[in-house]
Amino acid sequence: MNKEIIDLAKMNMEDSLTSLDKRFNNVRAGRANPSSLDGITVDYYGSMTPLKQLATISVPEATQLLIKPFDKGCLKDIEKAILAANLGYNPSNDGETIRIVIPALTEERRKELAKQVKSISEDAKVSIRNNRHEALSSIDKEEISEDEKKSLEKQVQDLVNEYNKKVEEKLKEKEKELMTI
Repeated sequence: MNKEIIDLAKMNMEDSLTSLDKRFNNVRAGRANPSSLDGITVDYYGSMTPLKQLATISVPEATQLLIKPFDKGCLKDIEKAILAANLGYNPSNDGETIRIVIPALTEERRKELAKQVKSISEDAKVSIRNNRHEALSSIDKEEISEDEKKSLEKQVQDLVNEYNKKVEEKLKEKEKELMTI
């Protein structure tokens, strides 16, 4: 049972890192990235549908996204959804496709994105701390000796330290990417 607690904590912390990576991918760094549109849902005949299910999204150039809807009738709805998502994108509709030219990042916008990335990494650290709390609660419920409890608690804390370090490394990497012109 003791190993299961540690394994579960490690798996949950790994999930926190995966979530961090996904959220970091949505923060654009001046290059076109189709995953930046992942969170967009479109009102398609009365139901909110993810953009990925309504169109193909490609990158014809380094600073451009091309959206080709399967149904041309939803072009206006897709355009509205992109504007409503407030990503700083200005879509242009040519009647067949929607093009999004990714504007070059200003110094001010880079600093805003760096703050956003720090906030995302803090969320990941909070998630890791919550995982620690759950693991410690599970350890307290176990009927084992005090020495074993202390040993398990130390293993959990070592995991927390390891994963917080990974979060910091990913944060530095992303900040460097954002600040590079």
